[in-house]
This record gives sequence, structure tokens and C-alpha cells, in this order.
Amino acid sequence: MGIRLNQVPLEKAMINSNTLKQVAEMARIADHYVSAWGEETPVEAQTIERLLAALGYDTSSDAQLLSSAKKKHKPELLQSAMVFRDQQAIEIPLHLGVSARESDFSWRLVTETGEVYGGYLQSQIVRDERAEGGPLVFSLPNDLPWGYHQLTLERKRRKAPYTMTLIRTPNTCYKQAEMENGKKMWGPSVQLYTLRTSHNWGMGDFGDLKQLVGEIAQRGGDFVGLNPIHSLFPANPEGASPYSPSSRRWLNILYIDVSSVAEFSLCSEAQQLVGSAEFQQRLQNARDAHWVNYSEVASLKLAVLPLLFAEFKKRHLDTNSERASAFLDFVELGGESLRHQATFDALHSVLHAQDNSVWGWPVFPEKYRRFESKAVQQFVREQQDLVHLYMYLQWVADSQVNEAQTLAEQKGMAVGIYRDLAVGVADSGAETWADNGILALDASIGAPPDILGPLGQNWGLPPLNPQALQASGYEAYIQLLRANMQHCGALRIDHVLGLLRLWWIPKGENATKGAYVYYPVEEMLAILALESHRHQCSVIGEDLGTVPEEIVDILRDAGVHSYKVFFFETSKQDGGYLSPEHYAPQSMSALCTHDMPTLRGFWHCDDLKMGQELGLYPDQQQLDILFEQRLKSKQGILDSVAWHGLLPEGVGRDAQFVPMDEYLAEALQTHLGYGSSTLFSVQLEDWLQMDNPVNIPGTVDEYPNWRRKLSMNLDDLFSDPRVNRVAEQLTQARAKASRT
Repeated sequence: MGIRLNQVPLEKAMINSNTLKQVAEMARIADHYVSAWGEETPVEAQTIERLLAALGYDTSSDAQLLSSAKKKHKPELLQSAMVFRDQQAIEIPLHLGVSARESDFSWRLVTETGEVYGGYLQSQIVRDERAEGGPLVFSLPNDLPWGYHQLTLERKRRKAPYTMTLIRTPNTCYKQAEMENGKKMWGPSVQLYTLRTSHNWGMGDFGDLKQLVGEIAQRGGDFVGLNPIHSLFPANPEGASPYSPSSRRWLNILYIDVSSVAEFSLCSEAQQLVGSAEFQQRLQNARDAHWVNYSEVASLKLAVLPLLFAEFKKRHLDTNSERASAFLDFVELGGESLRHQATFDALHSVLHAQDNSVWGWPVFPEKYRRFESKAVQQFVREQQDLVHLYMYLQWVADSQVNEAQTLAEQKGMAVGIYRDLAVGVADSGAETWADNGILALDASIGAPPDILGPLGQNWGLPPLNPQALQASGYEAYIQLLRANMQHCGALRIDHVLGLLRLWWIPKGENATKGAYVYYPVEEMLAILALESHRHQCSVIGEDLGTVPEEIVDILRDAGVHSYKVFFFETSKQDGGYLSPEHYAPQSMSALCTHDMPTLRGFWHCDDLKMGQELGLYPDQQQLDILFEQRLKSKQGILDSVAWHGLLPEGVGRDAQFVPMDEYLAEALQTHLGYGSSTLFSVQLEDWLQMDNPVNIPGTVDEYPNWRRKLSMNLDDLFSDPRVNRVAEQLTQARAKASRT
């Protein structure tokens, strides 16, 4: 499992502040930060102490803390991994004693493709800093290809060689040729479950995604953006937040389009069940509901999918068919991670059926709380078919995502699907259950206090341990990127600032008791660039919120598209709205996001009114100020759009009296469409003039987050002349922006 917090007796002495500061610097925990109000704010000593414990330091006394820090940070003779960008000199530090003889060493490097380089250390030395306490540094050939290469260092009279992963990467992330040639593109960003069709089973699915891709491509769009489609909790389907997944490596099987699975047309038992009057009535009720009923959707799909697996087993696995081979290849490629996911889902389904209060592994019976336990391994042997069922479902889901991206490419979309990588995983799911120390389970991530959230945010997601990440050659991070760059043309990284630093909060504390922990951002961005090129997948970084100055240039130079939300893009001088023509070309622009009210909701202040009803604004004075600021924002928007000559006739100039109608909504979208961002994302909710948001940050039970559907099904939506008019306007605006 991950690192567990040390149990410290109540009478434990406080750690000396100098010692704490010294070790915090070594661990890259910041002891102060600049608040949203611009004030330098110190971090409490107790917070730093608990975060050090979460990272595996011994905090029982000053001496033990220093001793454990010395041990942790003692440099290995050869680092476990090093990352070098294109053209960067490949120089390897060796932490050798002064008396060690260079002539005792030889090196050998095997590239990813099997090419072999080698020689003696003596002839490669570029400098010797050992007399000053530094390393002996040697160089390697500078023409190494991109990839993950293995360096071994042999030493006379030593049996085992020293080994290192040497990673050579491009300087910047991949961009499609159309992007490089200046094409400006548009597409919708959707929460997949919100899609309505006459054939889905109560929530949007991968079949609906294919239909949406076809409709958008036909109207000139170049991408369809998705919410995270990571695996959630099929046994506990009401745990529906796409940003609190069970694992970021695998897919949400409730998105499977059941009727399109190859086995469905061959399985008479499944067809009879689905065709029954009772089942059809349940399907219709699930489709007609305005909010996704996840429990019912899961019940419907999981009544049929096991029948399809039984059909697959009989027709393919038992006969070693070609389709069986494709599945077995998928299982082999998925490796241990797929075993973890399938075993977790199988075990959870059994335990939840016995007791529906079992929401995740922290409340499993003790013997099942670790993947490696004997009881779990016995369960795998006894319930092999059930585990294989969940492997099969992952394979089916993966195949259907692939079909959607293939269709996008066939239709000529420059990007196709763009996927969304959540910032972390739930502390109760498959990834934490099978963790081997890469996650710090005694901390969670969030955000410090800010103007809109004076108590900060605690997302309940355990962070990656940066020290363990480096020591393991970034393997977990590499696998994470590979899993999420499958079958898509772009990847949006939620809270991309987390590659530089994350706000860590000791387990059980509120968000005000946190501190920033820093990550090896240059190495992580270099690996991101390598995987981006390998998958031909461009990268969008969600860089909203408190953005540290040092990350802006780093992300830009790495080729990561910034995220420009119109309502936040104002001048520092006069507060007026920036012209979208002045946005950085290497960006994606949008009017709204999934964490904001819809366009209509924003304009009519529905978010503020709803927040007041839900008790999110107990301070009436603060609420009054927010209403005043909103009116000022709306006036600024009207003035800006009018100045650009895009305000339609008949729309007034006084924001107090101007409602959000289809004409003003179209004008705002066109205004952004003429902008210089390479990508422009729209929301289908805004085409439909919808009020209710999909998510209200800061709420859990107060509002049904992640459940609100679109108000119209896809067939009706794309036969609506207003929708087709705005799509045509956007295509024309983007074409004009491409030429300027």
C-alpha cells in the first residue's frame, strides 16, 4: 500500500523549526505561499510535519527526522532515471568516493529499439567535482533517438551492475499539421452522460459519442471534447463524479453501448431480456428522466453485459477464435493494472451485493483491503469468470472509444476526440487499493483559500509521491499518459499546474491546513512531450485559478495549449474584457466550463441565486457585492461585443435590461470564434439556452452534480435551424480567423 502516517504519541516533542525548515526544503514542501489576496502566508509547522510523515520521513524527533532525511536524500551512485530533451548534452553524474578509480568502470547503453552503445568510463569523463563534494560526470553520445533507453554501468569486482533509465524526449508536445499551419478549429466539449438519444439506456454512451462526432464533423467542427471517462464504481454507481475516479488508467464501463457489442446480436437470451415489455418500460423511463439515474442505468446494463460475456466465452474463448486472441492480447497489454481493476470491480460487486453500504475498499472486510492479500488472491482463483467479465468489459469499452476516434478521422476531423485527464483518484478505488507506494495515502490534494472559496477546497484525492515517482523512473506517470492518449487526438490535463506543484492537505484536515509540494516539472513535461508525439496527441492544460508566474513560460515552451475562459480574460489595467483576437494562439478558448454556470445561467445570475438558496453565501454583504460585480461584467461584455461590431440589432446596450437570448448567445460565441486561439470550445447547453449547471463546486448533497442531461435529444438538436445556424457561423468565423 501507499505510505501510512506514523503513529505519534501525544507527548511527542515539537520538531525544532530550523530542522523542520531544512528537511521541508529537501522534500520540496514550501513553508509559505502567496495567497489569492497577494499576501505572503506562512504554513503551520504541524502541517509541514504531517506532510513529511506522509512522505515517509520519521518525525518522532529532531534526530530521527534528520537521520531519515539524510538516508532518503543520500544520492545513489547512479540515479534511477534521467530525462534529456533534444539537443541537450547527455551528461551523467556519478556519486563516487574520491578514491574510486574511473578505470574500474565500463558502460553499456541499449536503446529502446535494441541498438547497443558501449565503452569505458575513462574516455567519457567531462569533469570531476568530487574534491568539492560533487559528482564525477561523464557524457554519452548526443545523437540518441527519442525513447526509454537502459544504461548499465559495470564495475570491476562488483557482481551486479548499476542501472538507469535514460529518457530522450522532444522539446515540445505534438501538434497536428493543421495546428502547425494555423488552422483555427471549433468543437463542443460535452459531459458524455448528458447526451440524450432515443436508443441509449438512460445516459449518454459511446454509441451516442459516435453520432455526435458525425454530426459535428458534418458541420465543420474538428473535435469533440469529453469529460474524464475514467473508471468509476460500477457496484456503487451513485459515486458519479468523473473527477473522483476509481482509476485513471481504465474506462467507465457504464458508457458501453450495449446494443452495439458484437455478442448482443448473437445472444438470444440477452435479446429476449431486453425485448421484454418490463425491460423496455424501464429503458424508456431511464431515457425520459431529466437527471441520470445511475443506479437504474447500472442495473439495466449489468443485467445484460454478463450474458454477452457468457456468449463471448462460449463462441470465442472456448474455441480460440481470432476475436478471443484480440481480447487476450488486450489483457496481456493491460498487465497488472488491468488485473487490479478487474479484481477490484469483481470483489466490490460481490461485497456490495451482500451489503449495499460497502462504498469502497476502506469498508471492505479487513482481509480484502489489500490486493496482495491471500484472501484476495483466493477470491481471484474462485471467481475467475467474474474477474474475466470485468476485463472483457474494459476491452469492449476501449474498442468503442477507438471506433469513435476512427470515425472522427474518417470524417476528416483534424483532432477528433479530446479526452480529459482528472487530477487524481478517489482514495477508495482500485488504484489506491493496489498502490505500491507511488501515492501518498495520508494526504489529499485541493486548493488553498481564495476569494470565492474562503475555506479552500479539499478534493479527497491522494497525490502522487514525487520522490517515489522519480525513484521508479516515472513509470506510473508514463503508463497514465499512455492510457489516456489512446484513441484520441488531444488530451486536456485538468489542473495542469499540478505538474509544478499541488496543494497537499494532511488526511482529515480542512483545506486551510495545507502546503504546496513541488514536483519535477521539467522532467514530467519532457515525458509528456515524448508520449504526445508517440500517440500523435496534442495537449491542452487547464491552467485556471492561482497561476504561479514560473509555470506560464514553462508550459508555453513545452507546447501545451493554455485554457482561456472568456469571463476570466480581463485587462489588469482597467478590468475590461480582452479581445479574443489577442489571446495566445497556443490556447483553447471557451465561454463556460463544466465548473461554471451555463451562459444563460451566468447572465441571469442563476448561480448566485442558487448558491444563496443552498447556503453557499451566508454573508449577504458578500452576495450583494457578487451581484454588483456580475452586472459590471455583463456591461463590460456588451460594450466589448458592441465595439467589435458583433452585437445584433435589437439587443440593447444596458446590461440591466438585456436578457440572454439566442441572438446574444450566438454573438458571444461568434465573438470568440473570430479569436486567435487555435481551439474554440462550445457547450451544447448554450446552444439549447439551458439554465441548470452540471456541477456546482463546493456542493456534495446540496445539488445533484454530474446528473443533469441535455434538454433535447441529438436527433432533434441537429435538426433545429438555430443550432445549425450557430454551427455555420462558427465554421465561417474560424475560417476567417485562420486567414488573419
